[in-house]
Amino acid sequence: MVELDAAAFERLVTEVLDELPDEMVEGLDNVVFLVEDEHPDEDLLGLYEGVAITDRGHYGFGELPDRIMVYRVPHLEGADSLEELRAEVRTTLVHEIAHFFGIDDAQLHELGWA
Repeated sequence: MVELDAAAFERLVTEVLDELPDEMVEGLDNVVFLVEDEHPDEDLLGLYEGVAITDRGHYGFGELPDRIMVYRVPHLEGADSLEELRAEVRTTLVHEIAHFFGIDDAQLHELGWA
């Protein structure tokens, strides 16, 4: 298990997000990335909350932002090294960003993003 406090883990998530390819993050609009310790009800690494871009009708001013949550505790518990942690955070971010774009799990594997 890797040990990082909340601030250090949030910095790591930001670094990994900044390293993602431009084509993966272009088009992210009205989305916030948040780090929490863990999901209150389920054992999750991450969660996309919002309406996928492919399912939106008219979308405009005044809409609350979609949220991509990254959960710290399950990531730390599943990683034996910092490199492994970074890789898993990257996988989680890619997975949740893909849901924003309306890409399901099967398509993620086809694209080589998961």
